[in-house]
Amino acid sequence: MNPIIETLTGMDALSDQVVAMDLLISAKSGVRNYAMAVTEAGTPEIKEMLTRHLVEALDMHEQISSYMVEKGWYHAWDTNEQISLDLNNINTALNLPTL
Repeated sequence: MNPIIETLTGMDALSDQVVAMDLLISAKSGVRNYAMAVTEAGTPEIKEMLTRHLVEALDMHEQISSYMVEKGWYHAWDTNEQISLDLNNINTALNLPTL
């Protein structure tokens, strides 16, 4: 989307939020995949390497989620607040002018 239109419609912050949420979802997927791989590792060396990657993936997830909490984009411990935020984002998207 054009940066000027994003600013005028208020979508600039929402776009950042969407990118951050996609990154968080990818980080969660990475954590799950590494955890599964650790349990399937055939040698101690591979298991140790995958465990290091798992710890790094967990750290990345923590950084992303902390950033989103700080920005007010993610309320993992307050379901009602997260639902309210999601509904607000849905309404914003639905009320965008069509081109």
